[in-house]
Amino acid sequence: MRFILVILTLLTSTPTFAQPVESFDSFIANFRAKALAAGVSGETYDRAMAGMTPDPRVPDLVTAQPEFTTPMWDYIEGRVTSGRIERGQAAISRNDALFSAVGQSYGVDPYLLGAIWGMETDYGAVLGNDGLIRPIVRSLATLVHQRRTRLVEDEADLIAALQLVQRGPLDAQSLVGSWAGAIGHLQVNPSNVVAHGTDGDGDGRVDLHNSLADALATSARFLRDLGYQPGVDWGMEVVVPDGFDYLLATRTQMRPVSFFAERGITRVAGRQFNDPNLPVFLYVPTGRDGPKFLMTQNYLVLKGYNFSDSYAMSVAHMTDRLKGGGGFADDWPRSTRFPNLSQRKAIQEALIRLGLYQGAVDGRLGPITQEAYARFQAARGEVADGFITEAAYEALAAAQ
Repeated sequence: MRFILVILTLLTSTPTFAQPVESFDSFIANFRAKALAAGVSGETYDRAMAGMTPDPRVPDLVTAQPEFTTPMWDYIEGRVTSGRIERGQAAISRNDALFSAVGQSYGVDPYLLGAIWGMETDYGAVLGNDGLIRPIVRSLATLVHQRRTRLVEDEADLIAALQLVQRGPLDAQSLVGSWAGAIGHLQVNPSNVVAHGTDGDGDGRVDLHNSLADALATSARFLRDLGYQPGVDWGMEVVVPDGFDYLLATRTQMRPVSFFAERGITRVAGRQFNDPNLPVFLYVPTGRDGPKFLMTQNYLVLKGYNFSDSYAMSVAHMTDRLKGGGGFADDWPRSTRFPNLSQRKAIQEALIRLGLYQGAVDGRLGPITQEAYARFQAARGEVADGFITEAAYEALAAAQ
């Protein structure tokens, strides 16, 4: 339960910018004391920060994150493509011994690691792209100076990046990653590299950019530390009967598969449930007319890796496709019209006034907002699937 609450807290955060409170040069000078208090040496800090200027590309990249700006099906289908599946199967085959060894050592599904590898860097193909991969100390310094709402996490990652530079062998220019500071083949942020970094190839150092073995071992250990359960799948697509109480679709309470089976839920394509005692929750990302899933804790672990549901669903689906599985049985509600940002905020404000929602008014319609809207639907005698569309905005506006 504590893990689930942590994930829900992450889902309510929004990575937008506040306003810098000082010039970039003043920030670099003033942040030095905080870095030194965390164990970064003055020599390391001064060498890494010497002559640094902010990266002008970072602010636009934050506001354009596709995980939060596109329908789930567009996000999944733009990433789980036939080409990426074929490249992934070939890449895993070329590195079969390594994937097998990591899977055996850590108990993490090798195909899941392959799916993350494909999602993050297209199996390492983007690591040589200077437009995408850049020195992360500069990127993280820019993020911290801009003071987005993830300031505490950004500061921790900047300090961790400096600790990695201090540890070596990479310096501030050769420690490279994404604009948000994620490093290597499977894109792990610096704080988690410090916490979970693993020497997978036995050369005495951890280099997630140049060593696939290090990257796979680090992510496998990271997933295990997040609570990954060996031998348990991420979940399964299911059929939900008419008349089902969708208020039971909450990720804050895990229930055994048998609980849902007794209420008429079945697996798609006539498949059988393997373990009636497996703890799961019902996930209905796009309402009663879209695909529906019983999810295990390992799905929530994926959200600990990246808290976007679109990302987690893409990794889960890619895992199955790399194994030779097919697409989803049900199609997505592609004709859906979604509310714009101002309407999404109005939805949250209306739910607050109705006493159904206590979260932030940020336009981020995550599980907490969706469950609040489901309670509104239930009070009106509607199917309480929590799927927030433009019609939801209209209904809430009329209810005021």
